[in-house]
Amino acid sequence: MKEVLAIVRMNKMNATKQALADAGVTSFTARKVMGRGKGKVDYLLLKGAQEGYEEAISQLSPGPKLIPKRMLSVVVPDGTVSTVVRTIIEVNQTGAPGDGKIFVMPICEAHRVRTGERDDAALDETVA
Repeated sequence: MKEVLAIVRMNKMNATKQALADAGVTSFTARKVMGRGKGKVDYLLLKGAQEGYEEAISQLSPGPKLIPKRMLSVVVPDGTVSTVVRTIIEVNQTGAPGDGKIFVMPICEAHRVRTGERDDAALDETVA
């Protein structure tokens, strides 16, 4: 089992959710997070702020330049990891800074509280 942890743009969340569902992955956790990468602010920032994009507007405010993002956590069997990663990249890749990051981490155990099922049987996505 692996956990795929993805940080993506907020405005890509609905498309990401739909693409994962279309790929057969319906169970995940999402959180609103704030963060930043190594990139510097570019001239497109003003244009984005004028168009009302929350990410651009937040960078224009005083103080630390943290950008609102969404963090998705998806735990899947090993055979499903490449599908999840590929799907997230296809939906979120714009070629511009801020497209996000994906981390893949091992999961030692999983338990479904309701039934007591363990490991892959405890996951909703059991088909590779």
